[in-house]
Amino acid sequence: MRLFLWFLLCGVTVFAQKKNEAFQYHIFEAKGTIKIDGLENDPAWQTTEVAKDYFMITPMDTSLARNKTEMRLCYDKNNLYIIAVNYKAVKGSLVVESLKRDFSFGANDNFFVVLDTFEDLTNGFSFGASAAGAYWDGQESDGTIINLNWDNKWHCVTKNYEDRWVWEAVIPFKTIRYRPDNLRWGINGSRLDITTNEKSAWAPVPRQFQSANLGYAGVLIWDKPLPPAGKNVSLIPYALTNVSKNYTTGKSAEWKPAIGGDAKIALNSSMNLDLTVNPDFSQVEVDVQQTNLDRFELFFPERRQFFLENADLFASFGFTTLRPFFSRRIGLGVPILFGARLSGKLDKNWRIGVLDTQTQSQGDLPAQNFAVVALQRKVFARSNVGILMVNKESLGYDAQINKSTNQYNRNIGAEFNLASANNIWTGKATVLKSFSPHLSGNDVAISSLLNFNRAKFFWQLRHEFVGENYNAEVGYVPNAARRGYQMAVPNVGYLFFVNSTKLISHGPLLQSTFFWNKSNHLTDNETFLAYNFNFRSRAVGMIWATTNYVQLLAPFDPTNTGREKLAAGTNHHWKSWGTDFTSSPRARFTYAFSTRYGGFYANGSRLNLKTTLGYRFQPYVATKFSVDYNYIKVPYLQTPVELWLVGPRVDVTFTNSLFWTTFVQYNSQAKNINLNTRLQWRYQPASDLFIVYTDNYLPENLMVKSRAIVLKLTYWWNV
Repeated sequence: MRLFLWFLLCGVTVFAQKKNEAFQYHIFEAKGTIKIDGLENDPAWQTTEVAKDYFMITPMDTSLARNKTEMRLCYDKNNLYIIAVNYKAVKGSLVVESLKRDFSFGANDNFFVVLDTFEDLTNGFSFGASAAGAYWDGQESDGTIINLNWDNKWHCVTKNYEDRWVWEAVIPFKTIRYRPDNLRWGINGSRLDITTNEKSAWAPVPRQFQSANLGYAGVLIWDKPLPPAGKNVSLIPYALTNVSKNYTTGKSAEWKPAIGGDAKIALNSSMNLDLTVNPDFSQVEVDVQQTNLDRFELFFPERRQFFLENADLFASFGFTTLRPFFSRRIGLGVPILFGARLSGKLDKNWRIGVLDTQTQSQGDLPAQNFAVVALQRKVFARSNVGILMVNKESLGYDAQINKSTNQYNRNIGAEFNLASANNIWTGKATVLKSFSPHLSGNDVAISSLLNFNRAKFFWQLRHEFVGENYNAEVGYVPNAARRGYQMAVPNVGYLFFVNSTKLISHGPLLQSTFFWNKSNHLTDNETFLAYNFNFRSRAVGMIWATTNYVQLLAPFDPTNTGREKLAAGTNHHWKSWGTDFTSSPRARFTYAFSTRYGGFYANGSRLNLKTTLGYRFQPYVATKFSVDYNYIKVPYLQTPVELWLVGPRVDVTFTNSLFWTTFVQYNSQAKNINLNTRLQWRYQPASDLFIVYTDNYLPENLMVKSRAIVLKLTYWWNV
């Protein structure tokens, strides 16, 4: 109750005028046609307002930017047009990795604009490019989080000169969601110049926040109501052929042609219906493998396009370790037959999301239906309240045949998301309840989080309670194996900003994590003390030390390699220390490393060394080589255990529409070598040809375990 009152007080006290209300851009209909060619000579650009005098965000947020930037906007009945002229303080400078779409923000000179089309300070769109012309687009949620996996139709051209680079873009109104009668949008332009280590924005943003923070966006004022986007139906069919062979079974190669597709139907300018039939995700990039020395499941993000638009309505409900819905549970090794998703804005304050998918039966797993309903209401300045309902239903269920799954699993939940107008106070509180056969009572989960973030001083308090019968089969709750627990995670940090040619800031961070079982007995504790360094070159470093206590709740092999397990109930204490460093992205050769040394389970020891080396032949080729090495000694094992995870990768971007990615992953813990190479040709906006080749080998003799090649063609057709 005390934490809830804190949330309420923080929400009420910041219910105020928009932070950057004074930064207003008046947009008018274009006087003439605009050709998207990266040139500034169209007469229509000469009659627009100019958004200039950008403010520095980093390294300091107390002055105008050193790099001059000018942004202009106009529109016609179908499109929004944007041009940004990015002047270079250091003539001839250019830092980019490659022409890869949705590039790494901090490793490329870039410009992007954020559009808060409902001016709710929390949801919007982002469009931009690197200085070499690589596209950047994403859908924004929670006022700061940009999902770059979101992809849609728009076009831009970039031109580079000795003293400036120019970005010109056209964004169809059909691509974004808005209300035609809304004459105010939120807007900000963001610029990163790595050579001068300067990040800037048109509407000023404090340095502790992202430049995309919608709480600090300015105002885009339209001269008249926009026309409705009109009929907006897109069909995205695909056709593919897949040839694969499993060499461990000795069977002949299988040839599997397939067709299917998606449809996007705009019910109005702010509500979208997505349909999918026989979806295929073979072109989605393979997950980056991780060495797992934890007792619980690792997290891998969703990359499949069907689940991405307005994904925050479903996927952001709850916390990183307590999510009632995780879309990767759907179609996990089982084909999805069809699906539908309705999502968007009902008005400025209400958002809704409805998702339903049907999977095929396979083996002893029955056909299953997954249904999710989410409703969200904006309150105070930028906060919201929401409800979520998740239903997993097995169809034609037979308890004797379908032993690997339950007949049903359901979750309902409510939460309050706090985001103050100035973003200094953020947090959330969530209550969840599950319904499962043979489980009743103690099936509730409650969690809360409160953040305070000033430039120098910041702290956080998180608490989580999960009943022993709480069950989220379509969610991500890695700690659920504890069968009823409480968790508390307080942390506090401070930054000293200094006047130095090398360093921007440095300071300590202290965090403790506690777990108690249902009898309120402490079962886990980690106390982490770190000291951080932030350099003017954008390099970052850290030194740290920890103390750990673990009481095993179940037998556990600390190497996760199938060796002898430690007994449940045994207690383990250790201390360790380490370092982390990531080099400046300015140089063509980049590197990062981390070290860890200290104790481990059963009075053992662990040495962990990681490094990533990269070199770019800008703007066409980016190479990377990663190594993760663990040397583990535990007394009850006769010999030490060495674990290697090695991953060379090459990204070749012939143009900003033709990409070739190849990487190898050697994982000694999983006893596998994986080769994946993917060629993508975007022959027109949002339409692609993919060729994907995958191999898996045994590490000891390089014998092929499986091999597959996929040819897939997609086409975006506006009806």
